[in-house]
Amino acid sequence: MKLSQQIIDTLKAYSEKLTRTVQLKLFDGSHPKRPELVDMLKQVASISDKIDFIYSETGFNVREGLTFEILSNNESTGIRFSGIPGGHEFNSFVLAFLQAGGIPVKLDDALVRQAAAIDAELSFEVIISLDCHNCPDVVQTLNQFAIVNPKISCEMIDGSAHKAFAEERNVQGVPTVFLNRKPFSNGKISAAEILEKLKSHVTLEPVEVVADETLYDVAVIGGGPAAAAAAIYTARKGLSVLMLAEKIGGQVADTMGIENLIGVTKTTGPELTKNLRAHVESYPVKIREEVRVNAVSKIENTANWQLVLSSSETIKSKTVVIATGAKWRELGVPGEKENVGKGVAYCPHCDGPFFKGKDVVVVGGGNSGVEAALDLAGIVKSVTVVEFMDTLKADRVLIDQLQSTANATIVTDTATESVEASAKGVTGLVLKDRSTGETQLYPTDGVFVQIGLAPNSAFAKETVTTNRYGEIEINTRCETDQSGIFACGDVTTVPYKQIVVSMGEGAKAGLSAFEYLLKSTNVQK
Repeated sequence: MKLSQQIIDTLKAYSEKLTRTVQLKLFDGSHPKRPELVDMLKQVASISDKIDFIYSETGFNVREGLTFEILSNNESTGIRFSGIPGGHEFNSFVLAFLQAGGIPVKLDDALVRQAAAIDAELSFEVIISLDCHNCPDVVQTLNQFAIVNPKISCEMIDGSAHKAFAEERNVQGVPTVFLNRKPFSNGKISAAEILEKLKSHVTLEPVEVVADETLYDVAVIGGGPAAAAAAIYTARKGLSVLMLAEKIGGQVADTMGIENLIGVTKTTGPELTKNLRAHVESYPVKIREEVRVNAVSKIENTANWQLVLSSSETIKSKTVVIATGAKWRELGVPGEKENVGKGVAYCPHCDGPFFKGKDVVVVGGGNSGVEAALDLAGIVKSVTVVEFMDTLKADRVLIDQLQSTANATIVTDTATESVEASAKGVTGLVLKDRSTGETQLYPTDGVFVQIGLAPNSAFAKETVTTNRYGEIEINTRCETDQSGIFACGDVTTVPYKQIVVSMGEGAKAGLSAFEYLLKSTNVQK
């Protein structure tokens, strides 16, 4: 892996900030790609006299010669990589050795305190694909946990470079996380969710809660296009704005091809996410990432609002803009949840490579389903699109592409009744013909669920009114039924869940919040 001169120059600039020495320790072993890994590690070590490349013959159960560890001042950080961290994982590697060298971790301070307080030996293994855009988030979070707590370790394992290991662990999706060699999680998971999930594995000691006494003008909940627009528009009005997001980008970060954002001919989710963050950061918006809002309630005897965070902190704000977007909707049938990561998947870009040469089914005939089928068609043996209605709902241009794809089949007017599986994973779907009522077992190796989105509104249902789908009810000004609370984007009843619509709704919600503050006489000034 040859690093470009631009990357080398960038790494040199970053390495000037190192306050501790860093050792890249490669363990013994053999692998066809080992010379490529050695070359990359030597290149990185050459950029600074504070970085050394060393060999070790003992000390770790190596995985075929591609395992190396990052040390800080010759002390283990608990961070290991088994594979060549290229592609999306190159940033994970760079952040790991920079943070091992003394550059502060990027986690929210509250999360750092929680992770540092864990008093148990936790060994995480994260099986990834270098093509997965969700995997680095998980790897980087756990690496930072390891940096702040010596009892925590994290090993990134490239599934394609260690196929036997992935098969032994029955991995059919990424990222798949094991804790102390036992299954922990499958798919995208935030730092807040990891800490919440850890409660069922270890005792998490309560940590000091650092109070934020600021009364913000606007608290924006969410990190996607709608939230970014709301934050930008309110900050431009000179308001004090706090943005609370589990992850900047939201659902957009999982979208690879974006061709309908007006004024932008073509982009990707990760690129748009990068631009959203840069735009928000160009204004004096306080951003707190990797935190979740658990509840919103009125502060007694005031017109202001209180937000309770996953870190047990409370935030006070005069107005609230809810822009939490949506997540992939689940089928809700027997066998689905039990087989996530074992043949049931929601991200074709991340998990598609595990089904190379196999037969798969995409459930859902909308744009996302047909796009997923087209992406998978170039990898798998065959792909079948199963649609509940009697016709596909996708755009005509996508349907035409699918119909001209040789290894694609379309099945309409069909309901998915259950997911069937063996100990090794998914074996088929039980499908019901809606016109005849007949059911059949449809053999398949994998199921990609693409049936739309479910709003992330659970935390607010006790505060604002939602419809039967869980969407927050709003008027044309993005006002909810609670004075001072606004909502926008995919979490609301606004029709057409599109990026460009969410941006406009976010701007509208921000302007409505500003007007509310301008006109209200009962809001604390």
